[in-house]
Amino acid sequence: MSYQWLEWAKKIQALSQAGLTFSKDIYDIERYEELRNISAEIMSQHTELEMTKIKDLFTNETGYQTPKVDVRGVVFKNNQILMVKENIDNKWALPGGFCDIGLSPSENVVKEIKEESGYDVMPVRLLALFDKNKHQHPPEPYHYYKIFILCEIIGGEATIGIETNNVQFFSQHNLPPLSTNRNTMAQIDILFEFLRTPEKKTLFD
Repeated sequence: MSYQWLEWAKKIQALSQAGLTFSKDIYDIERYEELRNISAEIMSQHTELEMTKIKDLFTNETGYQTPKVDVRGVVFKNNQILMVKENIDNKWALPGGFCDIGLSPSENVVKEIKEESGYDVMPVRLLALFDKNKHQHPPEPYHYYKIFILCEIIGGEATIGIETNNVQFFSQHNLPPLSTNRNTMAQIDILFEFLRTPEKKTLFD
């Protein structure tokens, strides 16, 4: 299925937001606000979201628009990978989430793994930095970069968090239903390649 309409809507939104950030002329500001409304109308026509909800999402964004950053922890144990079951869709993902301001990517992944799985970890290596648009994720209104960081368990125990309801390790060929907004089967397969080949080079895009 083609989602070209989504790419157009996101580009119009990004351009309008940049214009609203830097423009001083009142007439230019009006034009950029109209562009933002057009992008919201496109989203509304092709999704089940209401216009008011879409406008709230878009108007909450200020400043020059850049990709959002999502970090995921990659933790192996006995040739299995750590996953948590998300409350939001009752499917499984690598522990992680949006990067918080004030924390580095490695500090974020330590925090997310602890909150979602109960384990204390030490970041070891950056495995991949992926552009979400270049992978088979469901379409979304925003552009994301995804950071995958290899971590080692140094303490703690399996404990569910506020956003999770189960914590388990899975082998590559016995994976549960995945939360594909967060990680895809192809990405999990790539991460297991790092387990088999530790010298594998960091991947990007």
